[in-house]
Order: sequence, then structure tokens, then C-alpha cells
Amino acid sequence: MSENEIMDEEEESEIIELVDDAGKIIKFKLLDVTEYKGEKYTLLLAAEPSEEIADDEVVIFRLNEKEETLEPIEDEALLEEVFEFYQNEADESEEN
Repeated sequence: MSENEIMDEEEESEIIELVDDAGKIIKFKLLDVTEYKGEKYTLLLAAEPSEEIADDEVVIFRLNEKEETLEPIEDEALLEEVFEFYQNEADESEEN
């Protein structure tokens, strides 16, 4: 197996396909999973150009490990808190 094939497999394994309200499949790249206030959240980036999602927009879902599902978050304040927490954690890990 060549290095390119391995990299392609790794990239594909990080692709998550979600179905929107209209039944359209949207592909995301898994940016990270973070834990905030006892809950786990996934941070996703669009894997393909999309009219609904900007290239640099981070989409956050609550991770329900029991049901193995991603749950949308309606609370804008919570979304901002989780994203700020993630950024602070990322900044701290870069400093170390």
C-alpha cells in the first residue's frame, strides 16, 4: 500500500455524512471532539463546498455516545461557549 493510499484512507475515515432536513447528504471532516461541562461535542468542517456552510465554518453537535448519534444544538450561547472552550484548549496545547 502506498503512502498516498494510506493518507486517502485516513482522510476518508474522518469524513462524516449527515442528512439535513431536506434529505440531502452533507459531508463533514471531523475537526475534533471536546468535552465541556460533562458533555462531549464534535466540531466539524464542511468536507465539500456547500451553499449552506462556509468553508471555514465550524459546525458543532452534541455527541450522544449511548445512541451513537450527533444531536443539533439550538442554543447559540452554548455553541459559542463550546467553541471558545475548544479554542482555549487548542491554544493551551500549542503552548505546551
